Amino acid sequence: MEAPITPICRRLLAAALAGSLLLCAGVASANVDEEAALQAYVRAEGADAVGTLDEASAAFAAALRAAPDNEILAAGALRQALVAGDRGLALTAARSLERAGRVAPDARLVLLADALIGRKWRPALLHVEAIEKDEIFSFMAPVLRAWIAHGSGKGDPLAILHGAAAHPLAGIYAAEHRALLLVASGEGRQGSAELVTATAAPGVHAQRLRIAAASWLARKGERERALALLEPGLAPFDAARRQIVAGKRSRGEVTTAAAGTAELLIRIAADLSGQELPELALSFARLGTFLAPDNSEAWLVTAELLGARGRHDAALAALGRIPVNDPFESVAAENRITLLAAAGRSGEALALAEAAAAADGAGVEEWVRLGGLRSEAKQAAPAAEAYARALALAQPRPLAARPEWTLWLLHGSALVEAGDWAKGKAALERAYKLAPDQAVVLNYLGYSQLERRENMDEAERLIREASRLQPDDAAITDSLGWALYLRGKYGEAIATLERAAQSEPGDAAISEHLGDAYYSAGRRYEARYAWSAALLSAQGAAAARLRAKLDLGLTPELAAP
Repeated sequence: MEAPITPICRRLLAAALAGSLLLCAGVASANVDEEAALQAYVRAEGADAVGTLDEASAAFAAALRAAPDNEILAAGALRQALVAGDRGLALTAARSLERAGRVAPDARLVLLADALIGRKWRPALLHVEAIEKDEIFSFMAPVLRAWIAHGSGKGDPLAILHGAAAHPLAGIYAAEHRALLLVASGEGRQGSAELVTATAAPGVHAQRLRIAAASWLARKGERERALALLEPGLAPFDAARRQIVAGKRSRGEVTTAAAGTAELLIRIAADLSGQELPELALSFARLGTFLAPDNSEAWLVTAELLGARGRHDAALAALGRIPVNDPFESVAAENRITLLAAAGRSGEALALAEAAAAADGAGVEEWVRLGGLRSEAKQAAPAAEAYARALALAQPRPLAARPEWTLWLLHGSALVEAGDWAKGKAALERAYKLAPDQAVVLNYLGYSQLERRENMDEAERLIREASRLQPDDAAITDSLGWALYLRGKYGEAIATLERAAQSEPGDAAISEHLGDAYYSAGRRYEARYAWSAALLSAQGAAAARLRAKLDLGLTPELAAP
């Protein structure tokens, strides 16, 4: 019997076949070591398959040295270089594609970035012309030309940028770059005023632009105007304010053509990510790091995109490029905890969260994050304590970003999980009093009472209201079906639970509830089918209960909670 081909082996075989074809077709130089190139290509694909980006980049570089004029290999090397953040390999691959006359938009942007970093203005303009002709990213041209004019001192950047207003897509980015160009050109007062308007939306991007402008203003002696850009209360603003007061310069000022172009690419990367174009978004973000390695937002966006693709080690390495004295170090620390948890390194994530909550100045969000990680680690009682600390910090004033009812809901659910039903119910009722129109509160309070078979009329009323507010929510529909089942309304319960199961066929709790309802209605074959489906994803006590039901049928001791 032949050994099965694993996914990684299958990919390596495909790579080898592709490598054989690409290395035998169209290789211009007679001195090419085809065997060395093929072996390096296979190593590169193998390393990429298991997530070792540095090894993959090194192997692609070796393959490209052996076959420098092979455009298919160069395209693969460019893709790998942009994922790994290897600027040298990206430039080598882009130049190889340029020699072959096959410069795709990503390669063109690599070449443009190199020209801007080297202050080679004429080649930079030629690359912008090519981008404009290619049409895909032609909307970038006015902003790119404006920054090149600023860097070279040839032309009026603002007049060039004015033309962007006529382009519906270019106009989206023009306002903030006009403000940045004003600041970079010495018109700090007008630029900072326009920047306030252009960065009215919340988020890291707007915060970082204000910090960059404030740093420049402070260096020019406009300290009060600089501080006015940074309202107290946000951690990055507070950190930047401390630096300005201490006479220190913040990282990431946007005063050069390279930094301005990086700002554009990072913003586009974030927009592309929202449009579910992660590979293209990552390429733009990596290009931003090439152009402005001291731009913390570039590393934050890069880390987020890598993390979303499961490249957790690379994402953590990207966050590591943000130093402790950066205004966004606190944001990087939060993201680091999230990435560690996503990577399955829950112990490290919990340790960092514990330290962050214990630090001076820790606030509501630090304790909420700690509570969440403790809950995931099945530490229900300590989680409830963390949420209690968050509530204590939130009491003096209402929170816009974190309504008080959410804290009571989290606190109550942790207490319930810890086995303290009396205190847990009181906390949940406090959440309900604060937010009687929140379906998640209604459902949790109602279902918690169903589990304990108490206040059945009130529990059903709460769940029915939750279902009215969110009729398409499978979890709430399941709760309603279970409430109907416990009241003996089997027909109505089965119809409701079937609707929930259709929405979430892989949910073990829903399938078990449906199986119990089928069994009680005399539909034994369908009950076994539903329980078997539930057993596919059930764990622990639920899995043991389901196996017993499949052997013995439904008994009072084996009823779902």
